[in-house]
Amino acid sequence: MKRSNLTKMMTLPPEFQQQISEFSAVFRKRTWQKALTLITGAILCPGSRTVCNVLRVVGLSQDKAFCKYHRVLNKAKWSAMSLSLILMRALTDFFVGPDAPMVFGIDETIERRWGPKIKKRGIYRDPVRSSASHFVKCSGLRWMSVMLLAKLPWLDKRTCWALPFLTALCPSEGYYEKRSQSRRHKKLTDWARQLIIWLARYASRLRRPVYLAGDGSYATYELLDCGARHGVHLIARMRLDSRLFHLPPKKRPPGTTGPKPKIGKRLLCMEKRLCDKRIKWSSAVFSEWYGKRDKRMLFTSGTAIWYKPGEPLVHLRWVLVKDPEGQLEPVLLSCTDLSLPPEKIIAFFVRRWRVEVTFQEVRRHLGVETQRQWSDLAIARSTPVLMALFSIVCLFARRLQQEQQISAQDTAWYKKQGLTFSDILAAVRARIWRQNQLSTSGFKPEVDNYRETMRFLWSVLTNAAA
Repeated sequence: MKRSNLTKMMTLPPEFQQQISEFSAVFRKRTWQKALTLITGAILCPGSRTVCNVLRVVGLSQDKAFCKYHRVLNKAKWSAMSLSLILMRALTDFFVGPDAPMVFGIDETIERRWGPKIKKRGIYRDPVRSSASHFVKCSGLRWMSVMLLAKLPWLDKRTCWALPFLTALCPSEGYYEKRSQSRRHKKLTDWARQLIIWLARYASRLRRPVYLAGDGSYATYELLDCGARHGVHLIARMRLDSRLFHLPPKKRPPGTTGPKPKIGKRLLCMEKRLCDKRIKWSSAVFSEWYGKRDKRMLFTSGTAIWYKPGEPLVHLRWVLVKDPEGQLEPVLLSCTDLSLPPEKIIAFFVRRWRVEVTFQEVRRHLGVETQRQWSDLAIARSTPVLMALFSIVCLFARRLQQEQQISAQDTAWYKKQGLTFSDILAAVRARIWRQNQLSTSGFKPEVDNYRETMRFLWSVLTNAAA
C-alpha cells in the first residue's frame, strides 16, 4: 500500500474535545494525545476495533511507531476508575435534571473470546442462546456494568437509554484456582457489593436520591442490606415464595416476657395473593413495558421485612404486578426505599430493560468482542473503554443536537419511530469527517483532494472486515 498523502491525521472537532477535556487530567500529556487518536478511530472504524484498524482509519497506516498506541492500553499508567467517575458526573450533569433522582442499572454480560493467553476467560452459560429447556455453554469474559438510565434530549418523554460508565471484569472460579498465589473466589454478589459501595461514595455527593435496578440475581440479603446502609436503594425482582414478614407490633400484649420480636407474622404467599379476591388491585398504564407501549398493569404493594435466620433483616417495600390480560407472568419487585410510590418502583425497574439493548448496540456498532488484545491489562481496559464510548458518543450527540436537529435515517422498508444509536453514531461520524477536510494539495485542492479522499475512503471500506 502506498504511503498516504494526507497532510494531517483525523482528529476530533474542537467542540468534541472540549466535551471530554476533563479526561485529560487522568493521562500524561503524550498519552492523552494518543488516547484522543484511538477514540477518534474507534468512532469512525466500521470494522473490528483492533488498534491496527483504528490507526488505519485515522490515516496512520504507515506510521512505523505504531507500537506506542498499543502501549496506551497495555503499559501506560492511567486509572479507569477515575475516568468512570468523571464520565458519571458528566452524564448526570447533562442528562439528569437538577432535582430528578438518579436511576442506575446493573447487569452482567459475556464477551465471547477464545485464546490460551486470556487468563481470566471462563466457561459460562450463554444467556442469549440458552432457554429453560436448552443449556448452551460459551467461552469468554464476564463483565459487570453499571449504567445511567436517563432520558436523552432526542428521545420522546417515554423512552430512556442506558449509558455505561463503569464496567468491571469478573473472572470465573477456575481462574482463582489456577493462580500461583491462592485467593478466595469473588462471587458476582461480591463484585456487585463493591460497585454499590463505589456508587454510594461518589453519587451521594450529588445530594440526590440514588436507585439501582437489577434482575433477580441481585435480590440477596447482603446486597439489599448493603445498599440500604450506604444510601443506594436497590430495586430488584424477587421470587414469589420469598420469606416476607409483617413488621413487629409496636405494643406488646401485657404480661408478655422475653426479648422483643424482630419480625411479625408471615405474609400471605404471593402466589395465593394473586388468586385472593380480598386483595385490592390498583391499575396503571406504563408508557414503556419491555418493548410495548402504553401497557396496562395491575399491582398491589405493602411494606415488609425480608428475613432468614443468619442473614441481616431487610426492610423493604414489595410490589406485586400482574397482567390483566394474563399474557405475562406475575412479577414481585422489592425496593429498600419505603417512601417510593409503587408506580415509580415499577417504572424504574422497567428501565432496566434498556441495559440489554445497550449490550447489543455496543456489539453491533462499537465492535465489542472484536478486540484482539492478549495482555491482561489491555484486556481489562479495552472492553470498558468501548462500553464507555457509547456514552461518549451520546455526549457528542448532545452538542450536535444543540446546533442542529439530528434526523433519523429511514429506509423504504422501515420507518423509524424515533432516533436510534445508529443515527446518533452516523451524525457524530459525519461531523468528524466534515472537520477533517483531508486537504492534500495547496495548488490543486479540488482535484487532488477528491482523488485522495476517494482512495482513503476506499481503503477504509475494503479493510472494514480486517
